[in-house]
Amino acid sequence: MKAILRQVRISSKKANLIATLVRRKNVQEALDILTYTTKKGAKILRKVIYSAAKNAENNNKQDFETLKIKEIIVTEGATYKRSVPVSRGRSNPILKRTAHITVKVEAGEAKKKAKTKKEPAIKNNI
Repeated sequence: MKAILRQVRISSKKANLIATLVRRKNVQEALDILTYTTKKGAKILRKVIYSAAKNAENNNKQDFETLKIKEIIVTEGATYKRSVPVSRGRSNPILKRTAHITVKVEAGEAKKKAKTKKEPAIKNNI
């Protein structure tokens, strides 16, 4: 399942830095990492990952705990062009960049419970 966010007001370079933190991780682990990351892109990416996970849970009846991030694609969107006036009646350009973020999740393997081995009783031969 996937979720796509288009025309989000962040540059693709900045969003891609955050995306590298969580690529190929478990969905719950990725959400935990992004919750405590203090970047603007972390909040945006967290919402997209959560949306993709809920799409998989709702539409394909997948288990939320087993979902894994398959891929995150961050591409450039349209650039808003603005200008700021400077001296002698001229103007300098301001480029407000946008990005498109695509997140795909897949069902991973179920977590196996770790078996604890019982140690054999030690016999004291005195």
